[in-house]
Amino acid sequence: MTFSIITVTYNAAQWIERTIQSILSQTCKNIEYIIVDGGSTDGTVDIITNYELRILNFQFISEPDKGLYDAMNKGLKLATGDYVWFINAGDRIHSENTVQEIVNQITPKSPEGDFTSQSYARPTPPLGGWGVLYGEAEISDAQGNSLGMRRLKAPEKLTWKSFKMGMLVCHQSFIVKREIAEPYDLQYRYAADIDWCIRCLKKADPILNTHLTLSYFLEAGYSAANRKASLKERYEIMCKYYGKIPTLIRHLWFAVRFYTAKCLKKNI
Repeated sequence: MTFSIITVTYNAAQWIERTIQSILSQTCKNIEYIIVDGGSTDGTVDIITNYELRILNFQFISEPDKGLYDAMNKGLKLATGDYVWFINAGDRIHSENTVQEIVNQITPKSPEGDFTSQSYARPTPPLGGWGVLYGEAEISDAQGNSLGMRRLKAPEKLTWKSFKMGMLVCHQSFIVKREIAEPYDLQYRYAADIDWCIRCLKKADPILNTHLTLSYFLEAGYSAANRKASLKERYEIMCKYYGKIPTLIRHLWFAVRFYTAKCLKKNI
């Protein structure tokens, strides 16, 4: 069982080492690590090459691309593992045991017992493997400090229809069986991740909630820096999959909920 962990980066010298170290520190070594750089000029490439000989099963390319999702598509083409997992520059795998914890859940139980640290009953892995594995995410700032858990909590059972309520599962905590992972749709510049997740979920059967916190994601990420454009694209994507009228009604409710929460916060 191999995980193709893909990191996309561009001029991220202040963050890339932290990301690489989170991969290197994993106690489970069933990892193919792929870094796709967009032709950085700030020292990012030098940092990556300094680690090149220390990473087993490593692929690295640095060349101009057409944006974030084009680079992610390049990573998908290079991937050969059973599952693909995007941990981009500034993001991190949550702990050094995270990959091993996942492996413990998706492989058959040993006759000697169940070695996961979880107290709940582990489901029997399906013969064809899980289509999607997912969990929670913790937010970090540019210095790598925790800002707490993500506000939106992953649902107990995830389907493609779950995303009508927003991006309930963070992209960095969403792991997909490689054979069902389609390319990102490049018509979306800022929110192709939610479109990709929905398409993967429509093909995924079955889906496993790991009940683990899988990642730290950098709050100052790509879509965060382009918030308005990202929200506009997300709205368009939701209309495409869930209908214009239902999506409009839900977004009016989102706006009321946001305004109410903001007013309550001011009065505290």
